[in-house]
Amino acid sequence: MVDDDHLAKLAGGFNHQGVVAIVDAAFPHITLDDVLEEVAEPALLLVLDGVTDPHNLGACLRNADAFGAHAVIVPKDRAVGITATVAKAASGAADTVPLVTVTNLARTLRDLKAKGVWILGADSGGESLFDADVSGPVAWVFGAEGAGLRRLTRQSCDRIVGVPLVGSVESLNVSVASGICLYATRRARAETRPPAGSGKERAP
Repeated sequence: MVDDDHLAKLAGGFNHQGVVAIVDAAFPHITLDDVLEEVAEPALLLVLDGVTDPHNLGACLRNADAFGAHAVIVPKDRAVGITATVAKAASGAADTVPLVTVTNLARTLRDLKAKGVWILGADSGGESLFDADVSGPVAWVFGAEGAGLRRLTRQSCDRIVGVPLVGSVESLNVSVASGICLYATRRARAETRPPAGSGKERAP
């Protein structure tokens, strides 16, 4: 038991809510091959190109957990990794969804294509999410806050897909958009799956 001032110092300025745990542990290093080897269904991946806001990364991890994405992929440079803020915003998803850090994002996207994964860039001006085929193995790629997809990343995508908006806003926060796209993918897979017991279930 310590006083509030000491807790605040230990928490480093974060809202500690009365409890601070000091843990000497690191997240295990996980590669994309590790993730794909364990996947028992068409791959569903979330790729974040230069997202630097820890709250957005945390929310994206939470979306990935909610809709069954197999991993979140981020570049090593010019992007946020797991921090205390990310872990808190993720509400536990930082422990359940692998965060894969890659040195060269464009090369990673090419490798995914070679493994049969469709690379879908999320950006306005593309085909409507309402009409896009998202039922197979896919990696959704989202750009940084404000800047969007970088040119090389955009060129690495098989298709560009946008969320139709009917209001006055021109774009959505990356965490909101990723949640919509992951949900749409799960819904498409559920609609294309044969009824249980029909004998027409697809192999993983």
